[in-house]
Amino acid sequence: MSKAKLLFDLILYVNAKRSFTAQDVANDFGISVRTAHRYLTDIADMGVPLYTEPGRSGGYRVLPNRTLPPIMFNEEEAFAIFFAFQALKYYQSLPFDIHIDSVSRKLYASLPDDTKRKIDGLDSVITFWNQKRTVPSPFLKEIIEAAAAHRLLKIEYVSKLENTVREVAPIGIYASEGFWYMPAFDQAHGEIRLFRTDRIVSMEQTEQAFEPQMELPDWLNRSTALTPESPVRLYVELTREGLRQCRSQPWLEPYIVEVSPDEGYIESVIDQRELEFVTGYFFQLGTAVKVIEPRELVDGIREQARCMRRFQSNREEAAAPCVRTQISRRRKGFVKVS
Repeated sequence: MSKAKLLFDLILYVNAKRSFTAQDVANDFGISVRTAHRYLTDIADMGVPLYTEPGRSGGYRVLPNRTLPPIMFNEEEAFAIFFAFQALKYYQSLPFDIHIDSVSRKLYASLPDDTKRKIDGLDSVITFWNQKRTVPSPFLKEIIEAAAAHRLLKIEYVSKLENTVREVAPIGIYASEGFWYMPAFDQAHGEIRLFRTDRIVSMEQTEQAFEPQMELPDWLNRSTALTPESPVRLYVELTREGLRQCRSQPWLEPYIVEVSPDEGYIESVIDQRELEFVTGYFFQLGTAVKVIEPRELVDGIREQARCMRRFQSNREEAAAPCVRTQISRRRKGFVKVS
């Protein structure tokens, strides 16, 4: 084995071991202890953060915030990394003090000039867009650590009417629409509730452990497949424009059936409590949709249409005196008509 190959393998070895002796290296690499010491000195000079501990139980250690060994990326892999960074650029806060700019600069500096030119144009042609939020979420790292260690958190949370103090067992965190969310078992209410992390104003990790009820992917799958408490059948016929509009709604898209490019329908079950929101959504789509069921939704859309007509009629009546005055003045020659 060449010395260069051995040194590279040794960097991988010490990063994985973290604690070892020169005798360990000698045994694993088939070299003498003296050569092992010399090679360990070589990789330390290359930037691997090694230090030695003297004594009978001493040896070599790697600093906790150690430098990873060199990794060779091909051009497509480098593009994939910069592509992934696009998904995070609109978030005000990130866990584990992720410094995307620092990582990007180090990777960018190692690329050949022609690849750099391609990377330079990446921002202008592709992005994972989220609305940029200005509110920070300073406790993301603590939430992840507590969820991984199964430790209860004591949080002060900004609720609708006042701040409340709660003890919660976090499942994890996830990002959506520029915000971070924490599903957690609320001890006081005896159920899993969803918390916006930017609304947590203080946090304390307790020593009390908890038994996890489920993992984050399971909760996400379960929360999107919950059976409504008061189920109501939804059936809506769609025109071509209705198909186009409804496909952009995540809560509708899975239930769209396309009969042809110009027509389709939605068949699903919604919760009775969602009728007000659903009524407003389908009302603004106008003739692009035809609601068949439920009856309450049909009646709600008709009532919104009546309210809209009354509002328009009132505006016209309020404007009528002004119009009559202008007509009268025109007839008397007070208004010059071009």
